[in-house]
Amino acid sequence: MELKYQFYIEGAPEKVWEIFMSPVQSKKIFYGCYIRSTFETGASLEYVGPGNDGEDTVHIYGEVLAFVPNHLFSYTEHPGPSYYSNHEELQTRVTITLERVGNCTQLTLINDQWSENHPSRDKADPAWWMLLSSIKTLVETGRTLDLGW
Repeated sequence: MELKYQFYIEGAPEKVWEIFMSPVQSKKIFYGCYIRSTFETGASLEYVGPGNDGEDTVHIYGEVLAFVPNHLFSYTEHPGPSYYSNHEELQTRVTITLERVGNCTQLTLINDQWSENHPSRDKADPAWWMLLSSIKTLVETGRTLDLGW
């Protein structure tokens, strides 16, 4: 199964990129979480923030597959250990690509390579729509959507 999303955002790729990479900006979109990594290919990464295990709960972890600033970020992801006892067996891949189109950014996100019977697969589609819509709104207006979180 492949989930694919494409948004056109009025703003430079650097501004969109900052939302994924800057802890301050990322926390606005990703439930108070940010990415902890060196971002080198092969490096580990973790989405950390408030949750089941306190302020530094690991919600998602994985490995950086590709990283080109302001253009490409691809990684594997597993749900954090506090979610499923078999978290190591549950894996998917996320690839984010940013392309300049006029004065806008084309953001493409593909979430694929799901392990069989991954329990988060059904939740991912509606979650990505909300998160990406909020990213578009943040870049264009300076505020996030009020989704009741």
